[in-house]
Amino acid sequence: MDCAKQAAMLRRLQEMEFVAVELNLYLDTHPCDEEAINDYNCAVEVLRQMKKDYEAEFGPLFNFGWGGFSKRPWQWAEGPWPWEI
Repeated sequence: MDCAKQAAMLRRLQEMEFVAVELNLYLDTHPCDEEAINDYNCAVEVLRQMKKDYEAEFGPLFNFGWGGFSKRPWQWAEGPWPWEI
């Protein structure tokens, strides 16, 4: 397993999650800002694709079915955990 590649992909994924959360918080107080809405929708779509790509290469990010289908039962529990990278 390429831990450097996994760490880099996870880092980019976390950065995009940060962007999506920040845009979401901004939209809580500026719900009519069309540019922010478009930016948020774009960030969410990019984030979905990044998660899909990560999981295709390294397995599910989450348990309980939130991360899509596993190649093997309990694959999400195999290491390294995201915080161990």
